[in-house]
Parts: sequence; C-alpha cells; structure tokens
Amino acid sequence: MWWRLPHRQWTKQKGAGNKRAIHRIVQAGEVPGLLAYAGEEPVGWCAVAPRAAYPRLATSRRLKPVDDQPVWPVPCFFVAKAYRRRGVSLALLKAAVEFARERGARLIEGHPTEPRKDQPDVFVYTGLASTFRKAGFVEVARRTPSRPIMRRSLARH
Repeated sequence: MWWRLPHRQWTKQKGAGNKRAIHRIVQAGEVPGLLAYAGEEPVGWCAVAPRAAYPRLATSRRLKPVDDQPVWPVPCFFVAKAYRRRGVSLALLKAAVEFARERGARLIEGHPTEPRKDQPDVFVYTGLASTFRKAGFVEVARRTPSRPIMRRSLARH
C-alpha cells in the first residue's frame, strides 16, 4: 500500500488499516501483484499495476515519471528470507512482464537499487538493478547514483 497512498494516509492506517485496504482492492477484482510459490508455500510477492495505481511515484523526486508514456511499474518485491538469492525475484519479474503484456501494457518499469557492498536485504525491496537487467530491462533515467529507472518494451514482435 506504500506506493498506492499518500504518506499521511498510509501512516494513519498503518497495519490493520492498510491490510483492509489491500483486501478491498482484491475484493473489487483488481490484482495488486503476483505471488511466487515453492510447492504450496507462498515465498514471494511483487506489486505490478498501471502507473495510476501508484500516485506516490508521481510525487517522488527520485522516481517521478520520466515522461508521459503509459507504463506499468513493478515498485516492490518481498521474498521470504529462506528463499532469497535463489532467483525468486527474477521469476516474479518475468511473470510481471507477462502479466502486464497480457493486459495490454506496452511498457513496464522498475525503480531498483544499485546496492552498495553488503547492503541489508531490507533496503532492496524495490529489486536489484542486476535482476532487472537479466529480465531485459534497460536504464532510461537515473536521478541518484543508486536508483536507476529501468524499462522494458512489451511490444509484440
């Protein structure tokens, strides 16, 4: 919900209120993201939706839109600790590409981190730039040294 709400609202309803808000999105028939499973166990998640779903991106100095192209951001990931560094984020990102393509998206975008040496996992929730490169994304802007804005065209060949 972080990217979907103004900071004040997110803070006010932190915890149970934000949980209820994401439930309302799902109950309305919207898919707010994708899950990764190991067998029957959910082990990862990534958010993906049209840019309009993430108004906080528009107000971010570092991550504001590069242009007015209709993109589908993939703004965050979560992978269970036991499954990190095993390709779950890459699998989720590839699935997000196909999910967005199947829904008519032309561009998909990420705002990953170029991590410092030994950066704690908690600081790479937006994904790693190396993962986005492996999934065919290219850098289109960089407003800070550690946060490229990366895109991939979803045009059918």
